[in-house]
Amino acid sequence: MPDPAARDAAEEASAFSHPAVPPDATAAYGDHPDQIVDLYAPRTGGGRAPLVVVLHGGAWRAPYDRQHISPFADFLARRGFAVASVEYRRGPGLPHQGGTTPVAGRWPETFDDVAAALDAVPELAAAHLPQADPHRTVLTGHSAGGQLALWAAARHVLPAGSPWRLPAAPALRGVVALAPIGHFDRARELDVCGGAVTQLLGGEEAYDERAAATDPARLLPTGIATALVQGRADLTVPAEVADAFVEAAAKAGETVGLTLLEDVGHFPLIDPAADACAVVAEELAQLAF
Repeated sequence: MPDPAARDAAEEASAFSHPAVPPDATAAYGDHPDQIVDLYAPRTGGGRAPLVVVLHGGAWRAPYDRQHISPFADFLARRGFAVASVEYRRGPGLPHQGGTTPVAGRWPETFDDVAAALDAVPELAAAHLPQADPHRTVLTGHSAGGQLALWAAARHVLPAGSPWRLPAAPALRGVVALAPIGHFDRARELDVCGGAVTQLLGGEEAYDERAAATDPARLLPTGIATALVQGRADLTVPAEVADAFVEAAAKAGETVGLTLLEDVGHFPLIDPAADACAVVAEELAQLAF
């Protein structure tokens, strides 16, 4: 049996080995340099294509931007999807107090940006990606981006008074979350990404109040078709987090699909060289086509 840590390192190296793929267009949804969306046209001909909106991961931390997921966006474009890859403000890049890793997230800017981007994508796609069919939009995200994808699909059930709340469900065919940090309490118990969830919400004192409006497991049911893809061998966001989200959904009366991939870790889900990436594309296709 291969060493789990060695396999994880090899999978991460493979996922990050692909050169960044430039988009066909880039459009701004705000004035901040991080408030931009990269747009990829479908590489297959004929007709309008479903639109996949991608939210990258990286523990909401500054060193990880949309560039690392651009090969995945290109992979989806080559599978016939139109793709909008969203950038958003992340942690400030400085180590958190007493730690060595950058702070995770900016409160409330990370959520401000995701809400603004999702609101702007239909207009941006119409202007810069005419091949996209906004009536067949699917939302996806990996890791921390999976949390943001689940959250963005639940904005219509946010607490009353939330600045991000939508008056009705977003116009989505569904959401496919890839190894998402979708259950904050379980992720904190497992110390996922070195306390990133607590940092995202601004510390322990603010956790309970802010988690009520940001933890996908507390924003159920949504009525939006939802599927999770998770590697059983994931050391970064363990499968227990996905299990906890699915259980929370069931308790809320909602069925969430869960595809568990044997002998697969965290990074193959976005690695065009991995079989797991093809599984992700198929999950998206089942909702979009």
